[in-house]
Amino acid sequence: MPSSLSEIYRNAFITGAASGLGLAFTEMLLSEGLPVWGTSRDAARLAPLASRHAGCFHPVVLDLCGAAPAEAAYLGAAAQAGDGFDLVINNAGYGVFGGFETTSADEWQAQIDAMLGATLRITHAAYRGMRERNRGCLVNVSSIAAEFPIPFMSGYNVAKAGLSALSESLLFESRGSAVSVIDFRPGDYRTSFNQSMRRNSHAGPASPRTEAVWRVLEGNLSSAPEPARAAADLRRALRRRKRGVVRSGSFFQVRLAPLLARLGSASFVRAGTAWYFGSS
Repeated sequence: MPSSLSEIYRNAFITGAASGLGLAFTEMLLSEGLPVWGTSRDAARLAPLASRHAGCFHPVVLDLCGAAPAEAAYLGAAAQAGDGFDLVINNAGYGVFGGFETTSADEWQAQIDAMLGATLRITHAAYRGMRERNRGCLVNVSSIAAEFPIPFMSGYNVAKAGLSALSESLLFESRGSAVSVIDFRPGDYRTSFNQSMRRNSHAGPASPRTEAVWRVLEGNLSSAPEPARAAADLRRALRRRKRGVVRSGSFFQVRLAPLLARLGSASFVRAGTAWYFGSS
C-alpha cells in the first residue's frame, strides 16, 4: 500500500472546501502532498487556506446555483491544473428543513438543481476526462440519508439518493478501466450544517412533529464525531483504491442501522426512523 496519496494522485479538485467535511478533506489531501483546487461561492472563505498553503491550495469561486457556470469553473480549474484532475470530490451541498407541502416548489427545485443538476454537470466533465486518460477517482459525497431519509428534508434526501444512484451507474460503466468511483456516505458530523440549514419561511408556526425532529437533529450534530474522522475514512478508502459505497460516522448510524435494515422489512425501518426522530 502506498505511504501517501501523492503516490497515487497528482492533484485534486473538491467542492465546498471552506468548511465542514470539505475543509477536513482539503486539509487531509494537502497533508498528503497533493495540490488541491478547492471551491466556495465566496472567495474570502478560501483565503485562510490559500494563506496557510501558499502554492499548494488553489482557490476556485464556484456556485452550484448555476449548472453551466459551475461546469465552466471546473473546466477552467482543470485547464489551470494542466491535464485535468486525478481526484475529484463532489462535496458541496446544503439542507432545507420543512414539510414538503409548506416548502415552495421553487425552493425545492433550487436544491435539486444545485445539489444534483450542477453536480452532475461537474461529474460529467470530470469523468469524461478521467476516461480519456484512463486514470483517476471520482468521489461523490452522498449521505446515509440515501438509505435512511431524514424527516422534513425531502429535497436533501432526493438529491443525495440521486447522487448515490449516479455513482452506482458509473461504477458499472467504469468496470475494466483504471477509473474508480466512491459513493461516500457520511452520517452526522460535528459541523455547522444545522446552523447553515435553511428552515423554510412559508411553513407558519412549527408543528410539534417538526420541532421534535429538529431537536433530535441538533442533538445528533452536537454529539457527533469530529470531521477529522470522515477525512481519515476517506483517506483509507483512497489509499486502498476502494470502489463503491464507503460509510463514515458513528457506530449506530453506519454499522448497526444498516444491519438492522437488512434484517428487517421496509415498515420496520420506517417505524424505527419515526422512533429515532421522536415523531412516532
